[in-house]
Amino acid sequence: MKLHVIARSLLIAGLTVFSVSSLAAQSLRFGYETPQTDSQHIAAKKFNELLKEKTNGELTLKLFPDSTLGNAQAMISGVRGGTIDMEMSGSNNFTGLAPVFNLLDVPFLFRDTAHAHKTLDGKVGDELKKSLDSKGLKVLAYWENGWRDVTNSRAPVKTPGDLKGLKIRTNNSPMNIAAFKIFGANPIPMPFSEVYTGLETRTIDAQEHPINVVWSAKFYEVQKYLSLTHHAYSPLLLVINKAKFDALSPQFQEALLSSAKEAGDYQRKPGRRRSAKNYRWHEKSRS
Repeated sequence: MKLHVIARSLLIAGLTVFSVSSLAAQSLRFGYETPQTDSQHIAAKKFNELLKEKTNGELTLKLFPDSTLGNAQAMISGVRGGTIDMEMSGSNNFTGLAPVFNLLDVPFLFRDTAHAHKTLDGKVGDELKKSLDSKGLKVLAYWENGWRDVTNSRAPVKTPGDLKGLKIRTNNSPMNIAAFKIFGANPIPMPFSEVYTGLETRTIDAQEHPINVVWSAKFYEVQKYLSLTHHAYSPLLLVINKAKFDALSPQFQEALLSSAKEAGDYQRKPGRRRSAKNYRWHEKSRS
Protein backbone atom coordinates (compact mmCIF):
# COMPACT_ATOMS: atom_id res chain seq x y z
CA MET A 1 0.00 0.00 0.00
CA LYS A 2 2.81 2.36 0.88
CA LEU A 3 4.60 1.53 -2.36
CA HIS A 4 1.44 2.42 -4.29
CA VAL A 5 1.21 5.79 -2.54
CA ILE A 6 4.90 6.51 -3.17
CA ALA A 7 4.61 5.56 -6.85
CA ARG A 8 1.55 7.75 -7.29
CA SER A 9 3.33 10.67 -5.59
CA LEU A 10 6.36 10.27 -7.83
CA LEU A 11 4.14 10.15 -10.91
CA ILE A 12 2.34 13.34 -9.90
CA ALA A 13 5.66 15.04 -9.16
CA GLY A 14 7.02 13.97 -12.54
CA LEU A 15 3.98 15.25 -14.37
CA THR A 16 4.22 18.54 -12.48
CA VAL A 17 7.86 18.99 -13.45
CA PHE A 18 7.06 18.11 -17.07
CA SER A 19 4.16 20.56 -17.10
CA VAL A 20 6.20 23.42 -15.65
CA SER A 21 9.06 22.74 -18.08
CA SER A 22 6.68 22.69 -21.03
CA LEU A 23 5.08 25.95 -19.97
CA ALA A 24 8.51 27.54 -19.51
CA ALA A 25 9.60 26.86 -23.09
CA GLN A 26 9.00 29.94 -25.24
CA SER A 27 9.68 30.99 -28.81
CA LEU A 28 9.92 34.69 -29.66
CA ARG A 29 8.92 35.99 -33.10
CA PHE A 30 11.81 38.09 -34.44
CA GLY A 31 11.33 40.10 -37.65
CA TYR A 32 13.63 42.23 -39.81
CA GLU A 33 13.74 43.62 -43.35
CA THR A 34 17.09 42.36 -44.58
CA PRO A 35 17.43 39.17 -46.68
CA GLN A 36 19.03 35.91 -45.60
CA THR A 37 22.24 36.77 -47.48
CA ASP A 38 22.97 39.71 -45.18
CA SER A 39 25.24 39.64 -42.12
CA GLN A 40 22.25 40.73 -40.04
CA HIS A 41 20.51 37.41 -40.70
CA ILE A 42 23.73 35.56 -39.89
CA ALA A 43 23.88 37.45 -36.59
CA ALA A 44 20.22 36.64 -35.89
CA LYS A 45 20.99 32.93 -36.27
CA LYS A 46 23.98 33.32 -33.96
CA PHE A 47 21.74 35.12 -31.46
CA ASN A 48 19.33 32.18 -31.51
CA GLU A 49 22.16 29.67 -31.01
CA LEU A 50 23.51 31.57 -28.02
CA LEU A 51 20.05 31.96 -26.50
CA LYS A 52 19.32 28.25 -26.85
CA GLU A 53 22.62 27.42 -25.20
CA LYS A 54 22.13 29.81 -22.28
CA THR A 55 18.54 28.69 -21.57
CA ASN A 56 18.89 24.97 -22.36
CA GLY A 57 16.48 25.42 -25.24
CA GLU A 58 13.70 26.91 -23.09
CA LEU A 59 13.87 30.29 -24.85
CA THR A 60 14.38 30.40 -28.62
CA LEU A 61 13.76 32.67 -31.59
CA LYS A 62 11.66 32.19 -34.69
CA LEU A 63 13.30 34.25 -37.42
CA PHE A 64 11.36 36.23 -40.04
CA PRO A 65 13.83 37.90 -42.47
CA ASP A 66 13.21 39.74 -45.73
CA SER A 67 10.24 41.87 -44.53
CA THR A 68 8.13 38.73 -44.00
CA LEU A 69 6.27 40.48 -41.16
CA GLY A 70 6.10 43.85 -42.93
CA ASN A 71 8.31 46.91 -43.27
CA ALA A 72 10.22 48.39 -40.34
CA GLN A 73 7.46 50.74 -39.22
CA ALA A 74 4.85 47.98 -39.36
CA MET A 75 7.07 45.66 -37.32
CA ILE A 76 7.83 48.33 -34.73
CA SER A 77 4.09 48.90 -34.33
CA GLY A 78 3.65 45.14 -34.05
CA VAL A 79 6.25 44.90 -31.30
CA ARG A 80 4.66 47.77 -29.39
CA GLY A 81 1.24 46.17 -29.77
CA GLY A 82 2.47 42.72 -28.80
CA THR A 83 1.68 40.92 -32.08
CA ILE A 84 5.43 40.59 -32.76
CA ASP A 85 7.91 39.94 -29.97
CA MET A 86 11.11 41.40 -31.42
CA GLU A 87 12.27 43.54 -34.33
CA MET A 88 15.54 44.83 -35.75
CA SER A 89 15.92 47.94 -37.91
CA GLY A 90 17.93 51.13 -38.34
CA SER A 91 17.90 53.82 -35.67
CA ASN A 92 16.16 56.23 -38.07
CA ASN A 93 12.98 54.18 -37.80
CA PHE A 94 12.62 55.19 -34.14
CA THR A 95 12.88 58.97 -34.54
CA GLY A 96 9.10 59.35 -34.52
CA LEU A 97 8.91 57.70 -31.10
CA ALA A 98 12.09 59.20 -29.68
CA PRO A 99 13.32 62.29 -31.60
CA VAL A 100 16.68 62.04 -29.83
CA PHE A 101 17.60 59.31 -32.33
CA ASN A 102 17.79 62.05 -34.99
CA LEU A 103 21.19 62.71 -33.47
CA LEU A 104 22.59 59.62 -35.18
CA ASP A 105 21.63 60.94 -38.62
CA VAL A 106 23.69 64.12 -38.30
CA PRO A 107 26.08 63.95 -41.28
CA PHE A 108 29.71 63.12 -40.43
CA LEU A 109 28.95 62.82 -36.71
CA PHE A 110 31.49 60.05 -36.06
CA ARG A 111 35.19 60.13 -36.94
CA ASP A 112 35.35 56.42 -37.73
CA THR A 113 33.82 53.04 -36.85
CA ALA A 114 35.71 52.75 -33.56
CA HIS A 115 34.36 56.16 -32.50
CA ALA A 116 30.81 55.08 -33.37
CA HIS A 117 31.10 51.81 -31.45
CA LYS A 118 32.62 53.49 -28.39
CA THR A 119 29.79 56.04 -28.32
CA LEU A 120 26.98 53.51 -28.71
CA ASP A 121 28.52 51.05 -26.24
CA GLY A 122 28.92 53.77 -23.61
CA LYS A 123 26.77 56.20 -21.64
CA VAL A 124 25.37 57.95 -24.72
CA GLY A 125 24.14 54.66 -26.13
CA ASP A 126 22.58 53.74 -22.79
CA GLU A 127 20.69 57.03 -22.61
CA LEU A 128 19.41 56.56 -26.15
CA LYS A 129 18.13 53.10 -25.21
CA LYS A 130 16.23 54.46 -22.21
CA SER A 131 14.35 56.93 -24.42
CA LEU A 132 12.26 54.05 -25.82
CA ASP A 133 11.30 52.50 -22.46
CA SER A 134 8.21 54.68 -22.16
CA LYS A 135 7.17 53.74 -25.71
CA GLY A 136 6.77 50.07 -24.89
CA LEU A 137 10.13 49.03 -26.33
CA LYS A 138 13.21 47.58 -24.65
CA VAL A 139 16.46 47.96 -26.61
CA LEU A 140 18.52 44.80 -26.20
CA ALA A 141 21.56 45.83 -28.22
CA TYR A 142 23.00 47.85 -31.07
CA TRP A 143 24.02 45.84 -34.12
CA GLU A 144 26.07 46.80 -37.15
CA ASN A 145 24.49 48.37 -40.19
CA GLY A 146 27.47 50.35 -41.40
CA TRP A 147 28.41 53.55 -43.18
CA ARG A 148 25.83 54.90 -45.56
CA ASP A 149 27.01 55.52 -49.13
CA VAL A 150 25.19 56.96 -52.13
CA THR A 151 24.43 54.96 -55.27
CA ASN A 152 22.73 56.48 -58.29
CA SER A 153 22.03 56.04 -61.98
CA ARG A 154 23.07 59.53 -63.11
CA ALA A 155 26.73 60.28 -62.40
CA PRO A 156 29.42 59.85 -59.72
CA VAL A 157 28.95 61.96 -56.60
CA LYS A 158 32.27 63.65 -55.90
CA THR A 159 31.07 66.86 -54.23
CA PRO A 160 27.83 67.91 -52.49
CA GLY A 161 26.98 69.84 -55.64
CA ASP A 162 26.67 66.56 -57.55
CA LEU A 163 23.59 65.76 -55.45
CA LYS A 164 21.66 68.76 -56.77
CA GLY A 165 18.25 67.73 -58.09
CA LEU A 166 18.91 64.03 -57.47
CA LYS A 167 15.77 62.10 -56.49
CA ILE A 168 17.21 60.05 -53.67
CA ARG A 169 15.45 57.58 -51.45
CA THR A 170 16.17 58.42 -47.83
CA ASN A 171 15.02 56.92 -44.57
CA ASN A 172 12.24 58.70 -42.69
CA SER A 173 14.49 60.53 -40.24
CA PRO A 174 13.76 64.29 -40.30
CA MET A 175 17.49 64.92 -39.83
CA ASN A 176 18.39 62.75 -42.82
CA ILE A 177 15.76 64.38 -45.02
CA ALA A 178 16.88 67.88 -43.98
CA ALA A 179 20.53 67.06 -44.67
CA PHE A 180 19.86 65.98 -48.25
CA LYS A 181 17.71 69.04 -48.85
CA ILE A 182 20.64 71.19 -47.73
CA PHE A 183 22.85 69.27 -50.18
CA GLY A 184 20.39 70.24 -52.93
CA ALA A 185 18.93 66.78 -53.49
CA ASN A 186 15.26 65.84 -53.64
CA PRO A 187 14.86 63.35 -50.75
CA ILE A 188 12.02 60.86 -51.07
CA PRO A 189 11.29 58.66 -48.00
CA MET A 190 10.26 55.17 -49.07
CA PRO A 191 9.89 51.75 -47.38
CA PHE A 192 12.96 49.56 -47.88
CA SER A 193 10.91 46.86 -49.61
CA GLU A 194 10.01 49.33 -52.38
CA VAL A 195 13.50 50.68 -53.08
CA TYR A 196 14.60 48.15 -55.73
CA THR A 197 11.45 48.70 -57.79
CA GLY A 198 11.75 52.45 -57.33
CA LEU A 199 15.29 52.39 -58.71
CA GLU A 200 14.35 50.05 -61.53
CA THR A 201 11.41 52.19 -62.68
CA ARG A 202 13.35 55.45 -62.12
CA THR A 203 10.80 56.68 -59.61
CA ILE A 204 13.99 57.53 -57.75
CA ASP A 205 17.49 58.10 -59.13
CA ALA A 206 19.46 57.15 -56.07
CA GLN A 207 19.50 55.64 -52.60
CA GLU A 208 21.82 55.68 -49.57
CA HIS A 209 22.58 52.52 -47.65
CA PRO A 210 25.63 50.69 -46.32
CA ILE A 211 27.31 48.72 -49.10
CA ASN A 212 26.40 45.39 -47.46
CA VAL A 213 22.75 46.28 -47.97
CA VAL A 214 23.44 47.48 -51.53
CA TRP A 215 24.78 44.03 -52.36
CA SER A 216 22.41 41.83 -50.37
CA ALA A 217 19.43 43.71 -51.84
CA LYS A 218 21.05 43.67 -55.33
CA PHE A 219 20.70 47.41 -55.85
CA TYR A 220 23.82 47.19 -58.02
CA GLU A 221 21.62 45.60 -60.70
CA VAL A 222 19.74 48.87 -61.16
CA GLN A 223 22.41 51.41 -60.18
CA LYS A 224 25.56 52.34 -62.05
CA TYR A 225 27.49 54.54 -59.64
CA LEU A 226 28.62 53.95 -56.06
CA SER A 227 30.09 56.96 -54.25
CA LEU A 228 31.84 56.34 -50.94
CA THR A 229 30.30 59.30 -49.16
CA HIS A 230 30.28 57.65 -45.71
CA HIS A 231 28.00 60.51 -44.71
CA ALA A 232 26.46 58.71 -41.71
CA TYR A 233 27.07 55.68 -39.54
CA SER A 234 23.84 53.73 -39.21
CA PRO A 235 23.38 51.36 -36.24
CA LEU A 236 20.63 48.79 -35.94
CA LEU A 237 18.40 48.63 -32.88
CA LEU A 238 17.37 45.22 -31.62
CA VAL A 239 14.12 45.77 -29.68
CA ILE A 240 11.63 43.63 -27.78
CA ASN A 241 8.17 44.38 -26.42
CA LYS A 242 8.96 45.84 -22.99
CA ALA A 243 6.03 44.20 -21.20
CA LYS A 244 7.09 40.87 -22.68
CA PHE A 245 10.66 41.41 -21.50
CA ASP A 246 9.60 42.50 -18.01
CA ALA A 247 7.43 39.37 -17.65
CA LEU A 248 10.37 37.05 -18.31
CA SER A 249 12.36 35.54 -15.47
CA PRO A 250 15.58 37.37 -14.51
CA GLN A 251 17.53 34.43 -15.95
CA PHE A 252 15.80 34.74 -19.33
CA GLN A 253 16.23 38.53 -19.31
CA GLU A 254 19.96 38.19 -18.73
CA ALA A 255 20.20 35.48 -21.40
CA LEU A 256 18.51 37.77 -23.93
CA LEU A 257 20.70 40.77 -23.11
CA SER A 258 23.99 38.88 -23.08
CA SER A 259 23.16 36.84 -26.20
CA ALA A 260 22.10 39.96 -28.10
CA LYS A 261 25.34 41.73 -27.14
CA GLU A 262 27.52 38.74 -28.06
CA ALA A 263 25.75 38.24 -31.38
CA GLY A 264 26.18 41.94 -32.12
CA ASP A 265 29.91 41.78 -31.39
CA TYR A 266 30.13 38.68 -33.60
CA GLN A 267 28.29 40.47 -36.42
CA ARG A 268 30.44 43.58 -36.31
CA LYS A 269 33.50 41.60 -37.45
CA PRO A 270 31.99 39.71 -40.42
CA GLY A 271 30.04 42.86 -41.26
CA ARG A 272 33.27 44.84 -41.67
CA ARG A 273 34.94 42.00 -43.59
CA ARG A 274 31.94 41.74 -45.88
CA SER A 275 31.98 45.50 -46.44
CA ALA A 276 35.62 45.38 -47.55
CA LYS A 277 34.89 42.43 -49.84
CA ASN A 278 31.89 44.18 -51.37
CA TYR A 279 33.93 47.32 -52.04
CA ARG A 280 36.49 45.18 -53.89
CA TRP A 281 33.72 43.47 -55.87
CA HIS A 282 32.34 46.83 -56.85
CA GLU A 283 35.71 48.18 -57.98
CA LYS A 284 36.34 45.05 -60.05
CA SER A 285 32.88 45.04 -61.63
CA ARG A 286 33.13 48.72 -62.61
CA SER A 287 36.72 48.65 -63.86
